Amino acid sequence: MSERLPLGVLGGTFDPVPVGHLRLAEEACELLGLARVRWIPAGQPRHRETPRVAPAHRLRMVELAIAGNPRFELDAAEAESGEASYTVPTLERLRIESGAAQPLVLILGADAYAGLPTWHRWREIFSLAHVAVTHRPGFPVDPAALPEALRREHLARIVAGDDAAALAAAPAGRILGLAMTPLAVSATQVRALLAAGRSARYLLPPAVIDYIDLHHLYRSRNGS
Repeated sequence: MSERLPLGVLGGTFDPVPVGHLRLAEEACELLGLARVRWIPAGQPRHRETPRVAPAHRLRMVELAIAGNPRFELDAAEAESGEASYTVPTLERLRIESGAAQPLVLILGADAYAGLPTWHRWREIFSLAHVAVTHRPGFPVDPAALPEALRREHLARIVAGDDAAALAAAPAGRILGLAMTPLAVSATQVRALLAAGRSARYLLPPAVIDYIDLHHLYRSRNGS
C-alpha cells in the first residue's frame, strides 16, 4: 500500500490563467491532501479551440501566476513539444518519472469529465491516475447523466466524497467528487474583456496582467 502524498495534475490551455484556477488548485491541495499540484499548459489541445497566444507566453503566465506557492510547480513538456497534447501520454511520462507507487490525481472539471469518452485512450487514465472531479457545492456529478461507458467506470470507482485518504492508499484507479468554491471566472471572459480594452484586475494575478500589458496580448485578433 502506498503511503506517499498524492501529486495533483492540472492541465489546460491557461490562456490566460484566471484566479479561479489558482483557488481550485489551492483547495485541491488542502481537501485531497496533495503534496503538490503540477500545472501542465497544453501545447496544441485536442478538445479546445487553438489558444490565442503562443505556448511560450502561456508558460510564462502560469509561471508568474504560481510563483510563491511552494506546492505549485510548472511542467513545460507539453507546451514545448510542439505536438498535439494528449492526457494519457502525459500521465505515462509522469508515472515513469514518479514511480509505480506514487499516487497521481488528475483534476478535471465536471464538464470535461462528462466528455471523457471522447478522449484519446481514455480508459487507460484509470490505470495511471485517480480522477478528482470538481463541481459546485451541492451539485455533484449525476451518474445518470454520464455516457454509458463512463457511467460504468464511475460507479465502479467512485469513493465517498469525504474519503480523500483513499487517494493516498493506491497509485491510481479511483474517482472522487470535489466541491470547490464557485468562482465563475473563465479565460474566455477575461479574453473578451481584454479585447474590449477593459480591465482584468482582480480576475488575473497582478503579475500576469503586467505581462499581458507588456507584450500587448489579447488586444488584437491573433493575440500574439
